[in-house]
Formats: sequence, structure tokens, C-alpha cells
Amino acid sequence: MADPVIIGSERSEIGLPSGMDVLRRGGSALDAVEAAMQRCEDNPADHYVGTAGLPNAQGVVELDASVMLGSGRRFAAVAALQGYPHPISVARAVLEKLPQHSLLVGEGAALFARECGFATADLLTDESRAQWRKQVADSQEAVEGENTAATDGDRRYRESALALIRRLAPHDGPWGTINIIALDATGEMCVGVSTSGYPYKYPGRVGDSALPGAGNWCDLRAGGAACTGRGELSMRGGTARTIVDLIGAGSDPAEACRTALADAATLPDDFRSELRALALTPDGRHGGAAGQEGSVYALMTADSAEPELRPRIVL
Repeated sequence: MADPVIIGSERSEIGLPSGMDVLRRGGSALDAVEAAMQRCEDNPADHYVGTAGLPNAQGVVELDASVMLGSGRRFAAVAALQGYPHPISVARAVLEKLPQHSLLVGEGAALFARECGFATADLLTDESRAQWRKQVADSQEAVEGENTAATDGDRRYRESALALIRRLAPHDGPWGTINIIALDATGEMCVGVSTSGYPYKYPGRVGDSALPGAGNWCDLRAGGAACTGRGELSMRGGTARTIVDLIGAGSDPAEACRTALADAATLPDDFRSELRALALTPDGRHGGAAGQEGSVYALMTADSAEPELRPRIVL
């Protein structure tokens, strides 16, 4: 028997207690990740996942999510999903009801969600619409929304986004993926990722959150890892899998995250902004890394009264 553990990236604190409740009752890591992530996706104050997520360049909210189990490396994801507030649950349904596939996108993902009976919702709230309009204006803050200073990459991205928004003439109307990793009492591990993606993105853009090895990877022989931030970099770096492979080779989880981020940092990218990662091992060790000071991740064990914030090491 393993000691249940659940960790999450920034802003996962609202959901982790629900996930830990599942684990305390003997529920599965997959159940825990879904329960925790649904709470995050339902949080109207969070404009980077689920309902109230920031829209693409046409003013439409498109959501990506994935789940991966460590015992058999089973993976399922949806991407560019419109109109369904719980993409994490649709991704789980792909895992369980459509095992011949791993990834559904766009209209196909919405068709599958409708066939499964998932409820639809208007994902663009008044507040997220106002936030969208504010963020496309000149700002000294990072695009990613964690209250950090803008880099040259952030500024270039905002300039390109403004040009794209003007070209696509969106109708009237801080990105940041959430990662949650759970270890249950049987020793099973699940990594879940959910996001509305980069705000102002080109319609149909799919980030690392829906791609195995990039934003999500789980292998019970070593552990699970997930990324937030500039998904194009983690796709090119295979960052989540790199972290797990490093842990398997003997690295501490935090150091594995830092090493993988350092590798991604060597890649040329005119739109560079911060990339972050966190990881959990089958024996309950955990850690995270980030490109800037002040980044944290959240942790709960079976003895926790509430989520505890732990610092990530800095690249």
C-alpha cells in the first residue's frame, strides 16, 4: 500500500482538497485527478482553464486536457474543444470509452462529448471577456499571468497577438495551465493537465497539454511529470518525458525538472516565455522547477488539513 499524495501547479489549491478526499476514501488516482481538476475548471476566477478561460484570437474559448496513467502508460486527450466546461472529464471518457484512440480535437472532440452526454456551457464569461481586452493592451506583466515581469518573448508574443486579433476581427464579446498529479493507495499514479491555452492563440492551436511526452507523461517505473508555460518549447523538448526519464536514471524530482527546463531553454524561440514543471515519484517524492523566483506548487497528503505551498527551484 502506498501513502496517497496529490500535487498541483499554481492555482490548483482550489481543487486539491476534493482530490485528496477521493484518495482518503480509497478512490483511484484517476478519480482524484478528475475531481480536483473539475473544481479548477469550474472556478470563475481562474481565466486559464475551463469556464472563464481566455479566448483565442476570434474570441472563442478552446480547451485542451489530458490524463495519463502510470501503470500502463495509457493516455487520452482532447484539444481545441469548444462549449464543454470539463475537458478533463471528456479526456477521461476517451480513455475509457474510446480506447482505440488517444487524442480527439475540435469538432470530433465535441461530437464525442455530445455522444457521451456531457453538458455544454457558455465558456466566455463577462469577466474573462474584459480580461481578454485588458491583456491585449500594452502591459509590463508576463503574458502567462503569474504576476511576473514580462520578458522580450512576452512582448513579442503580445505584439504578434494584437496583429492577429486585428486581422481576424474578433466579435465583441494570465494564461496558465493547471497540472495535477495523484498517487493512490494501490500505487497507481495519474497525471492530469487542463488549459484554455495561450490567450489570443490562432484558432485550432493545440499546446503541450494534450500531447504525451510534452506537457504530460506518467510511467510508474519512475514517476509522473507535467509542464505549464510555453507549450511550444516543451513540445520541442519532450520536457515531461525527459523529466521522468531523468528521475528513472536517479535524479531527484526537482533537479530533474530543472535539468529538463535547462535543456528546453537552449532552444531558439522568438516568443520565449517562462516554462515550469513539476514531478511526483511512486514513493511519494516530489518537486518542481521554474524560470523565475517565487513560483510554487501545492501539495496534500492524507494528513494535510489544507494544501501546502512548496517552492520550486529556479532554473
